[in-house]
Amino acid sequence: MVRQDSRMGTLKYLISPLQAHEQRQFLVSLLHFLSRTMIPSVATTFDITSLINTPREVAGIAAFLQDLISCSQDLVTALIDMLIRDPAAAFGTSSFLLRATIVALQSSEDALETLMEKTLKRFGDKLYIKHTPVLQQEIAAQVLLLASGYLHRRLPMFVFTIARSSEHTHGISNRFAASSGRARWLGMIVGMALSELIDTPEHRLVIDNDEIRSDEAKWYLQLVHVNDKPGLLQDLRDILGEHETAEILGVEARKSRLGDRKKKRKQLDIRVEPKTKEEQQAASKIVSIVELDEEEEEDDLVPFAKPDSDPEDSEEDPTLIRRDKPRAPVYIRDLIVGLRDTENYDHHHMALSTAANLIRRKANFGKEVIDHAEELASILMNLNDNFEIDNFEEMRQEALIAVLFAKPASVARIITQSFFDGDYSIQQRTAMLTTLGLGARQLAGFKDKDTDTEDVSVESSTSFPFKQLPPHLHKLYSSSQTNNLNRTAAALEHTTLEPLALAAADKLTGPNALKVRTFSSRLDPSKQAARKKKPIQNKLVAIVADNFFFPLTGRFQSYLRAYSNDSIFFSPYLLPTFLRTLAVILHASGPGTLALPDMTRELWELLFSLRMTALSEKEVATLEALLFAFLMLLEVNEDKERLAREFAKELVETQEWAKMVLERMQGASVGDEEGERVRMLAAGVVVRVGEVVERWHRLMLGDMVDMGM
Repeated sequence: MVRQDSRMGTLKYLISPLQAHEQRQFLVSLLHFLSRTMIPSVATTFDITSLINTPREVAGIAAFLQDLISCSQDLVTALIDMLIRDPAAAFGTSSFLLRATIVALQSSEDALETLMEKTLKRFGDKLYIKHTPVLQQEIAAQVLLLASGYLHRRLPMFVFTIARSSEHTHGISNRFAASSGRARWLGMIVGMALSELIDTPEHRLVIDNDEIRSDEAKWYLQLVHVNDKPGLLQDLRDILGEHETAEILGVEARKSRLGDRKKKRKQLDIRVEPKTKEEQQAASKIVSIVELDEEEEEDDLVPFAKPDSDPEDSEEDPTLIRRDKPRAPVYIRDLIVGLRDTENYDHHHMALSTAANLIRRKANFGKEVIDHAEELASILMNLNDNFEIDNFEEMRQEALIAVLFAKPASVARIITQSFFDGDYSIQQRTAMLTTLGLGARQLAGFKDKDTDTEDVSVESSTSFPFKQLPPHLHKLYSSSQTNNLNRTAAALEHTTLEPLALAAADKLTGPNALKVRTFSSRLDPSKQAARKKKPIQNKLVAIVADNFFFPLTGRFQSYLRAYSNDSIFFSPYLLPTFLRTLAVILHASGPGTLALPDMTRELWELLFSLRMTALSEKEVATLEALLFAFLMLLEVNEDKERLAREFAKELVETQEWAKMVLERMQGASVGDEEGERVRMLAAGVVVRVGEVVERWHRLMLGDMVDMGM
């Protein structure tokens, strides 16, 4: 529709008579398309230089949206509403799309005024601060700062009035008093940015600490100075044309490589021609005949050793001998060519089978892997098993984890963004989640052997005993990458529940569900020694919150609010894996993570929102994964006093819900493996919460009275 100006007019003519909700649905689909097609694959980076000049993508999208919304006030209203209520669901994590949208709204009367006023009101609300995912609060802060910058250049008195209002003052105070460190940080940023716009230098709000000196803080503070300009529709056409040209060139390049290989194969073919007449005569000429004695023959003639057999040379027809056997790639660019070559089995298989080792070898030498990490991640995520290669999923998974390990922050954000925005199958999305979960454990210093236990059985976590899918679908949805993540989760369950079971067996107290499985009442001394591990370097701590955890929880809750349960992310094959991934990432981050309180709060909110969904599911996989996440949340938070002080209400609700689950599952059959696991997990949650409540009940009671309970 944007190829010609006349078609743009036709598009506006078709949209204008639609109902308001239909126009909104069209706008949501359009924004998702623009995010996938036009925006660079790298998520928001805190590079101030990118804010000084207007990127082509921002200018082109702004021109297109500005022209589009001019035909209908309903489109303007829908755009403002999406920016206020849930920007993460419509705009993702891309600052480019936010910038283009704010620029487009400048042409609409009172649009930015309404946007800033309503966003500022929500931004300082106590309930919003406490219960809204961190990712959504970050995007709301970006919207607020961008809008205030444009308004101050056009209507400085409006910004002065709203920044001096009691609503803004109380909102910043609520931010400073929040228990979430990230919420307080965002309050500092917004307060300082607005103060810079309206106050004289000697009266400005100035906060000087390490958090405000970071590149991220400087990037946020620069948003009020962003002054993008809308471009032309031709900018959008040019970018779309470049994308199409790149796809066509990629197809032509693959065809060209295939043609070159065929030509080379023809040149290397060995053709046996019949001997000429002269050669035959020379070969038949007899010089002399000598009779040799057998003993003399044995003494003088030493036989050569039998040559090794070569399967390639065993063909009777020389024309079938191959001289172009693929070699393992040595450089990352050769690896990329091999992974993209989906028309040659040998070349593609060689690249895939050596990808993980090559990436890990090259990661610490030079910038070859770093420069191509995003491209490698994109190729591997989009890779399909066209040749039905043995162990395809394992090889792709190992390669993805290797790329994540080489450049964790950037690749983790790309995988998360692709998980929610990309057009992928359940199997591909499962591979992304498994990469994030197992990759986080490797970054934290855990090895595979750390989760291997002899006593634990993982069959129940990787099978569907009640209703098994047909063989071809069962192979698809119960792939090896899911089993790897489930195996890790099952091992963590075992190591967490075993001490509880031992205590219950020794004291003859506690829920009977803990005695479903047989545990030794005393640990073997060798096992006790094995559990004492040396301290390990946790590279995950510094990046886990902003790059792994919050993008997953924030986008998921956005989709939960936007689509309820009518989404692929709530599939019974995907949702349990998603919950286990969050739990594994939280466990890998460890109790020393600075953002642990914020991560705990956000995960608790997400788990609470899924309680009824888990109980209403016919399959118990979601319920089991939900209980496992609760158990890991309680296990990682070793500071029980802080847990009792800040999460008293959540602890009580979790305990009551786990007791209800335990009562419901009491009627399950004795041989029900999944039922036994659910009962064990529910009992473990009850006991873990009970330990906190029993010791800190007075502190919890005081906090709950303060909250009005």
